Amino acid sequence: MSAAQPGSPAPDSHDLVRPDEGVQEPRTLTVRELVERSAETMALRWVGGFRGADRPAATPAPDTVDQVGYLNLIHPHRIQVLGIAEVAYFHRLSDTRRQHIVDEIIAGEPPALVMSEGILPPPALVAACDAHGLPLLECVLPSARAIELLRSLLAKALAVSCSMHGVLMDVLGLGVMITGESGLGKSELGLELVSRGHGLVADDVVELHRIGPRTIEGRCPPMLQGLLEVRGLGLLDIKTVFGETAVRRKMRLKLIVHLVRRSTHEDEYERLPLEDLNQEVLGMQVRKVIVPVAAGRNIAVLTEAAVRNTILRLRGIDTMREFIARQQRAIHASES
Repeated sequence: MSAAQPGSPAPDSHDLVRPDEGVQEPRTLTVRELVERSAETMALRWVGGFRGADRPAATPAPDTVDQVGYLNLIHPHRIQVLGIAEVAYFHRLSDTRRQHIVDEIIAGEPPALVMSEGILPPPALVAACDAHGLPLLECVLPSARAIELLRSLLAKALAVSCSMHGVLMDVLGLGVMITGESGLGKSELGLELVSRGHGLVADDVVELHRIGPRTIEGRCPPMLQGLLEVRGLGLLDIKTVFGETAVRRKMRLKLIVHLVRRSTHEDEYERLPLEDLNQEVLGMQVRKVIVPVAAGRNIAVLTEAAVRNTILRLRGIDTMREFIARQQRAIHASES
C-alpha cells in the first residue's frame, strides 16, 4: 500500500457542485411574518400597535444575539422583551417617571415589544404603542425562553440559503448529501439506504440554509416532501412504503458523498489523499468523500463506511494519520 503523492491533479470543475451560484441572500422579516412563524413554537399574540405589523422585525446580521434581548434603553434598536421584573419596577415608579420611561422606549424605535410570562402590559405602554404604531406582542413563556426562541426564529428566517441537486439523507444520525452526475444512481442509492434503516430528507432538490456560523441545515421543498424518484419505478412515497420513521424533516449537513465514474476517479483523484477534501457550501467548508461507481460495487456499504469514518474523524480519530505514523515508526525501528 502506498500513499498518493502531493500535487496529484485536482478534480475538474465539471465534477464539482457549485450551489453558491443560486444563493438567495437573506431578506428583511416583518413583525407580521414573525408572529406567523412563531405559531408552533411560542405562539406570539398581538396586544397593541397593529399599525406597525409590516415594519421590519429584524434585518440580516452576523449574530441574532444582537437582535433580541431584555429591555435595554442603551441598545434600543432590537426586539425588547419585558418580564415580571421589568413590569414590577415600572409599577413602582411615579406617574411622571412612568411616562418618561414610555417616551424613551418609543423614541428608541425598537422593532417590537414582547411581554413574556403572560403579563398584562401597563395601560400607558399599550396606549403609546397604539399611538405610534409600535408592535406590542405577548407570550406565556419565561423571558429567557422567549428570547432563545426569538433568536432561533430570526436565525432561520434570515439565513442565507441555496438549492443543491442531490439526495439528502440521515445516515447514522449524520446529514449526508449524495451528489454526482445524472444517471450514476443517486436516487437508487438513497432507496437502498432507506431500505437499510436510514432516513430520507430530500431527493433531487435540497434546500440548504446557513442558520449559524458553523451550521448548514438541509430541508425538502414542501412539494417534494417524502418523495423519491427512481428510474423505472417513477415516484415513490417513502413514508407510505417504508413508514414514518423512513423520512426526516431536516438534517444538518456534515458530509458530501460525491459519486463519480470509475474512469474519472482513476484519472483525476488521489487514491489515498493525504489531505481532507472539502467543498464550500454557503461560505462554509463541508467534508467531501469521492466514491467511484462501477459494476459490482456496493455503494450503500461504502457510503455507510464513509459516514462511520467521518464520525470517527469528528471524535479525533484519523485512520490515515495513524497509518502514516505507524509507517514512520516502522522505518525508524528498521534504521536503528
